[in-house]
Amino acid sequence: MLCLALSLAATQANAIVGGAEDEGPLARRSVMVLSSNGGVCSAVVLAKDVVLTAAHCVTGAAEHRVHFRDETGEPVLIAPAAKAVHPGYNAKAIETRQRSIDLALVRIPEALPARFERATLSTAKIPENDPVTVGGYGLSREGDAKTSGTFRTASLTAVEPYGPSRILLWAEGSGTASACQGDSGGPMSSGTTVAAITSWSSPAKGRSCGGVTQGILVGPQREWIDRILKGWNRAALWSGD
Repeated sequence: MLCLALSLAATQANAIVGGAEDEGPLARRSVMVLSSNGGVCSAVVLAKDVVLTAAHCVTGAAEHRVHFRDETGEPVLIAPAAKAVHPGYNAKAIETRQRSIDLALVRIPEALPARFERATLSTAKIPENDPVTVGGYGLSREGDAKTSGTFRTASLTAVEPYGPSRILLWAEGSGTASACQGDSGGPMSSGTTVAAITSWSSPAKGRSCGGVTQGILVGPQREWIDRILKGWNRAALWSGD
């Protein structure tokens, strides 16, 4: 099956560990993004044919596909018609400890099935200690590729290990609950809205994940998101609009 390469300091978040299967609203607002180099990521549905994901999920490989299963359970793979990587994305950010806006928008040439719903994005800053739900299609057991492909969520708590940030959201769970291999590009939600897109998670207790989960806040990137979508004759749903 599919997994992304792990970095030494942190892993580009690829899977929910310490979570549970979820068929609720977040699952209906999420799909997968697969890469020809074996990468697997998650993505958030913004329009009938547009998803928001992490930039590292749609760069660094020759080809990418938006993936989901149809009503009969058969896999569907759709090549993007267009993609836009945030100009602030830095592929070497983890290694060089530099700032990076790890976001990308992907448009596909056909509409997603009617069962998928548009996610609502939030411009709000998540206060420290507020609950955060992280979701994705990655591994539920680290190192076991057979456990990917099912949407799962985990309940975390917003933390500020480096002080408040205007760009990033950090969240931590009890035990080993966190994002890990396959959850990059998936939602970090507060209530019913998506506050951030998962980008990586830190190691914990001898494991490659299970520590702090980091995401890119979508609110501060609203101008870029809205501008790209307008060019595609689409629009995102924002809370409060």
